[in-house]
Amino acid sequence: MYFAALLARTEDGWEASDTELDDVETLSDLADLAREASPDEDTVLVLIEQEDAWFGVVRVDGEEDPRIYVSDAAAAARSSYGEILLTDELLGRDPDDGDDLDALDLDGTEDGESDEDDGDAEDGAGAAGSAESVPHGPVGDALILDDLGVSEKELRLMSTDAVTEIAESLGASETLETVR
Repeated sequence: MYFAALLARTEDGWEASDTELDDVETLSDLADLAREASPDEDTVLVLIEQEDAWFGVVRVDGEEDPRIYVSDAAAAARSSYGEILLTDELLGRDPDDGDDLDALDLDGTEDGESDEDDGDAEDGAGAAGSAESVPHGPVGDALILDDLGVSEKELRLMSTDAVTEIAESLGASETLETVR
């Protein structure tokens, strides 16, 4: 089960809104959705949580690039919403790191190699390559909420009900509960 909410910082405090992510396909879409929640270009947090698996925070400050933190990249990679957050940049991958080559069905015979030898090597490299590309554990900007009162250490220690813990730390738990 997923929960997603927007918390927009205003002059009067935090305002929460429930959000549907069904139409969000990219990080850019998510950032645009966040910017719409705050016409004054205030800070907006997108909080996403998959029950007992992972949580993510996307912070949008005006027109700046979004900042992202994901508690468990491997768990998030198995989620359609998590995949939105796990950009190549966040994972430290070059966007041109062979994604196009992986899509091709090359059997290695072009270089005079046999199908059997290459097939074994390809299977091992493919499995190891994908496991290495998405680490277990947290990724992203662990200082994303530091200036708002949630330290890196506190963020990394959060687990199953992180969205509520974050809202409590920001003084926005009652606001968040109105959309839960």
